[in-house]
Amino acid sequence: MPYLVPPLIPAGRLADSAQPDLALGDDLLLRPWRETDAPAVLAAFTDPVIQHWHLRRADSEDEARDWIDAWRSAWYSETGAHWAVVRPASQDGGTGQVLGRVALRSLTPALGHAECAYWMLPAARGYGLAPRAVSVLTCWAFDEIGFERLELVHSVRNEASCRVAAKAGFALEGVRRRGHLHADGWHDMHVHARIRGDATTA
Repeated sequence: MPYLVPPLIPAGRLADSAQPDLALGDDLLLRPWRETDAPAVLAAFTDPVIQHWHLRRADSEDEARDWIDAWRSAWYSETGAHWAVVRPASQDGGTGQVLGRVALRSLTPALGHAECAYWMLPAARGYGLAPRAVSVLTCWAFDEIGFERLELVHSVRNEASCRVAAKAGFALEGVRRRGHLHADGWHDMHVHARIRGDATTA
């Protein structure tokens, strides 16, 4: 049965090319994850703040590497696009320090929809890096790939994520009641969104 509307983003738009690096100003970079980033992922998912808002934890570097493999594979299956937020090697003496993560998940390319996700390691919080990273990723998704709508969803109790959403230009559209089960019970969820043509903040 044929569709009445052609896909907004044709199949292969991501998978047919390598995942790019995205500049985050002159000092930081969004780059694809590497297996050598496993210690940073393990540190993130053993952090109590990150655990509080997520459903999973990492118990070993091997498990963290499995997650990284899944994130990298998602690009080629066009189900997700995941980047490490890093300070380039030239800026930190050669290590390419991982500061956090920003991603597009729940991709529906045919409809031009995706959801933004992110976290920052403790040492990188409080400097405005999360909204910067989300803004750069959002502009790339709209301008380079052709997405039409990006959502950003978080617990109504997560005030820090609400500030990130606002700074990155994601308008609050409503509340999804009992939208997510966390370790401490059901949370109502704020639903923010940006659509193509909204004012850019990057």
